[in-house]
Amino acid sequence: MSEKRKKRHSPEQIVRKLRDADAMLNAGKDVASVLQSLEISEAKFPNPYSHNEWY
Repeated sequence: MSEKRKKRHSPEQIVRKLRDADAMLNAGKDVASVLQSLEISEAKFPNPYSHNEWY
């Protein structure tokens, strides 16, 4: 049996993905397409309206 391992990203990779996401959102792309193109789940994307994420 093969187990699916979770992919771990380095801090540099995370920062790059967040910068790319910010640029795409500022260019007018919707959140769903940005998340799909960066291959990240919505649960991993920081919500600016939530006060308890990423702290």
